[in-house]
Parts: sequence; structure tokens; C-alpha cells
Amino acid sequence: MSQKTILIELFQPYAQYRNPFTFYYAQTYPLPPKSTIIGMLQNATNKFYAQEFWDIKVSVHGGFESVFWNYQQLIKGDVTFKKLNDKITLWNQKLPLYNNGISSQRTPVYQQELFNGHLCIFLRGEGELINEIENALKNPQKILSLGRSEDIIFIKNVYNENEWEYKNKEVKKYFHLTYPTYIRQKNDNEEKFPIKNEKFPVYSITTKVIFSNDGKPITNKAQISQKTERIPDFESVIYTGVDYIILLEKPINLEYFYLNDKMFKIPEGFGWI
Repeated sequence: MSQKTILIELFQPYAQYRNPFTFYYAQTYPLPPKSTIIGMLQNATNKFYAQEFWDIKVSVHGGFESVFWNYQQLIKGDVTFKKLNDKITLWNQKLPLYNNGISSQRTPVYQQELFNGHLCIFLRGEGELINEIENALKNPQKILSLGRSEDIIFIKNVYNENEWEYKNKEVKKYFHLTYPTYIRQKNDNEEKFPIKNEKFPVYSITTKVIFSNDGKPITNKAQISQKTERIPDFESVIYTGVDYIILLEKPINLEYFYLNDKMFKIPEGFGWI
């Protein structure tokens, strides 16, 4: 089956897309990275760890109404089971996780969180797989989350190619973006995105996460052990912010999607992650 594109429109009350390169506080990415979106799709279809999902191209647009800080005490290290007074209890750092007396250490951390998100996520991939994802999202069998397990989402609509108008045309000097989005710094041919006004923040986001045993990707949760490796891939992207004009050093092609009162613009080769 040929390639197919769909659009997911969703609302997310709160979220934290952890930036792993922050240590003294937990910074969030402004939009979900590709790996987070793919994980949600694998969960929705009950195809955890399915490798074909990483071939899907993603373009995310939208944003959150506000950012706030949450002060939390996080548990460091691995949590294990151990018998205490003939009861199986949770232990961490050689101390009980919960105890009336001495308990394992918690680390106080400031965590940046996002509030009231309005997101539109384009997916493009092999038709049969996209059809399966579309059906799973239109008829969800579980509560879905994007990011942490508590970061639930409410899917408002799932649109396909029959429900929007599409155009592809060349722009020479600039283009205007209505919605915040990610733009790759380099395309698949290692060509640099020809941005002239380099004023935008750059993030290194996770695009793929493989759980591997001895170099072989796992296929189900039962295969996870303390020896399982988590192998992430990262890519540098520009975050465009709200209502920005991108000045160009040379012409590029833009994909236009017209849907009801919304218009989305995706730079060909750079706007798909």
C-alpha cells in the first residue's frame, strides 16, 4: 500500500516532556518529541516495541497556554522487592521505600510543566500501518497519555487526506508560521535548513528509542531485565515559537494543509521528523 497521511487533533491538560540534558531541574521540551509520539501510538495499537513505527514521519504543531514549576521529591536508583517482617516490601538504596522510621532517600527537584495543550500531529507512513493507527485512535480501547503515564490526552478529531486541501509550492524569501513547530536543522541529504534569521532556540530531541538485549531489540515487556539497554537517537531541531516569520537564504518547497479554519505549513524535507 502507498503512503498515507493523517492528522490527530488533541487536547492535553498538562504535560512534561523531559529534556534529558537538564540535571539541576527537569526542563520540558515545548512540544512532544517524536519518540514520545511514537510511544503513544504503540500503546494505542497494543504494538509495544514494534520497530516499523519508527519509519513513520511526524510533524507536530500547536502549543500550551502556560508553563509552571512543580516541586517534587523523586526516588533515585532502582526499586526492588525484599521481604521485611514476613511481608514483601519495596526497597531502594538498601532502605525501605516506605517506612515509619528510616526510609530511602528522595531527591527534591524543580520540574517544569506545561498546562492546557492544543496539539495537531501529522503522521505520514505506510498506508496499512497508518490505517491501523487511525482506527485505534478513533476507537480507543484505553486511556491514552503523551509523555508520563499521568499526562493523559483527549483526542478531538482524526482527519485523513479526504478532509483537507493540499498544496505544494516554492517559497523564495520567507514564510509565516501560525503555529509553533519543530524544523530539522538538516534533512536526510544532510542539507542545512536555509534559515536566515537564526534567532530561534534549538533543541536536541529524541527521535527513536530502542530497548535492546545483547544488541537485539526486545519485542515484549517480559524481555526487560537489569541488563536491557535503552538506546536513544537524537536530532537537532529549531523550535519556531508562536506567530513567527522565517527568513530564507534560498528557496524551499512548502506543503500547505488547509483544514476548516486552520492552515498548516510544513517545510518539505525539514518539517517531517
